[in-house]
Amino acid sequence: MEQEFWQARWRENRIGFHEPAPNTLLTKHFSRLGLEAGQSVFVPLCGKALDLDWLLKQGLRVTGAEFNQGAVEQVFARQGLEPEIENQGDLLRYQAGALTLFAGDFFALTAAQAGPVDAVYDRAALVAVKPGDRTAYAAHLNRTTSTARQLLIGFDYDQSLMEGPPFSVPGGLVQTLYQGTHAITLAEERPADGRIGERCNALEQAWLLSPLA
Repeated sequence: MEQEFWQARWRENRIGFHEPAPNTLLTKHFSRLGLEAGQSVFVPLCGKALDLDWLLKQGLRVTGAEFNQGAVEQVFARQGLEPEIENQGDLLRYQAGALTLFAGDFFALTAAQAGPVDAVYDRAALVAVKPGDRTAYAAHLNRTTSTARQLLIGFDYDQSLMEGPPFSVPGGLVQTLYQGTHAITLAEERPADGRIGERCNALEQAWLLSPLA
């Protein structure tokens, strides 16, 4: 993955992927994952998303991974938390209360570091991954989370109209990546808003992924 590309986006504050409120597809459909307070959710490439705050308010234990150390620190500051910081190989582990975030390369994160994961929430991760890295991303996410159930939010649009990221991740690609490990259900599809909706008439889609027996 192109760490320097994303670090530059953060340095230059070109973070249109950061939403000013929790994603409404998250708040509408997350209950369908059947989690209870005290269970754990993993958020790959989490940025400083307000989705993290919403998940914590549900009484969940939240673990995430993010390239940008400053974004990780902003989440703890916003929560009023003073994290313990520990070097773990190529990653920095920030932990306070029910929140644990790893700063560094997602592909360096192990299942042992992530700990038990009851569900995955992927909003801005898969769509940010270069097309050539998607198979490796999905495989690593499954390894790291023991093929946990997922709420996956992505975009479907004509890739020729916009270079990305966020990249187009149509339903056929979701099937290709996950049909061997999960049953896949389209929970909702709606017109995307913001820049991507204006430029290429994109659809925003919420997918529920349930591990195969």
